[in-house]
Amino acid sequence: MDAAHFVFAPFLGYLWSFSRLFVRAPSGRKRFNVLGALNAITHEVVTVTNDSYINAQSVCTLLIQLASLHVTLPLTLVLDNARYQKCAVVQALAALLHIELLYLPSYSPNLHLMERLWKFVKKQCLYSKYYADYDAFTIAISDCLQHTHERYKTELDSLLTLRFQTFEKVQIINV
Repeated sequence: MDAAHFVFAPFLGYLWSFSRLFVRAPSGRKRFNVLGALNAITHEVVTVTNDSYINAQSVCTLLIQLASLHVTLPLTLVLDNARYQKCAVVQALAALLHIELLYLPSYSPNLHLMERLWKFVKKQCLYSKYYADYDAFTIAISDCLQHTHERYKTELDSLLTLRFQTFEKVQIINV
């Protein structure tokens, strides 16, 4: 589980021109916030979205959505150390719903599958794309997230693998 804050602003992929070229770009810096939980096996995504802020209430809403899926297996959420995810309200609700919260070490986005998914969504929906209005922008992102396990299955099977680099023989040198 992780949050992403998509900004309604230009994201240029590549631009090379010998003459002056005007590129259409949206105006403003309105944000579309997405708090998502990814099923590591099926790549289905459950989301809570807004255009204000992600906070502890947003996390609690997502926990309730996940609990309502009627999963018979134990549910473990892998989280980063964001303050709104570690607060007492979230931990109490998770305990009440029998959801285990597993916090990653600080500064380790490489271990977080959601970070890989956010990068994929930005590549699919934002880079070198123009949206005339904010509604089209949010619909494109929501549609991409809703159909990750169907439309983008082959791309995500290699990107969201559960194999992580580990170090067997680590030597620490004191300096």
